[in-house]
Amino acid sequence: MALDLPTLDVPLFQLADYAGVALFAATGALAAARLRHDIVTFGVFAAVTGVGGGTLRDLLLGVPVFWVGDSGYLAVSLLAALAVWLTGTGPAWRLTALLWLDAVGLAAYAVMGAAKATAAGAAPLVALTMGVMTATFGGIVRDVIAGEPSILLTREIYATAALTGAATYVGLGLAGVPSPVPALAGAALAFAVRAGALAFGWTLPGFGGGNRTEG
Repeated sequence: MALDLPTLDVPLFQLADYAGVALFAATGALAAARLRHDIVTFGVFAAVTGVGGGTLRDLLLGVPVFWVGDSGYLAVSLLAALAVWLTGTGPAWRLTALLWLDAVGLAAYAVMGAAKATAAGAAPLVALTMGVMTATFGGIVRDVIAGEPSILLTREIYATAALTGAATYVGLGLAGVPSPVPALAGAALAFAVRAGALAFGWTLPGFGGGNRTEG
């Protein structure tokens, strides 16, 4: 059963989509900054991180890849890279910014992924899954190309935050809550869960008392 939710040509969704790409792109550029790469590599890190999750979503849904038909997404990614290049040099600032920008981007993209899947006619469970994939895959790609351990291989809550946001969006949509409440509530809850993990060290119980589990 497909959800009866608003289409994504609404300006609010379009703006959120660009914002999500920009935020994730900035985290890619910040990863490049931590490794002291050149400006070209900044752009590559930013672009791959910014569009990575949405690309996977669109390929799995069998719809046109969103940035191929709209170069604005790549432009936003490159502008984010330039902004990071021009601002700040302190390692502590970079790490803090990367974590919190990633949290905001994850919250926005958990909802956007679910919403775009819905617009493509996906069933609720598929939409929820696409929300999680969209929100997390860009960060995975960033960590891989930066040679950093993936955050999904730690006990830190990450995918759980994306799941919370996507599930809230889908659940409120099924309940008939009018737009834009499902999107705003989903993004807010996803960010709150991720922020709690960052600020207070929230984790989920590990299997069999182990120390490594997905968040």
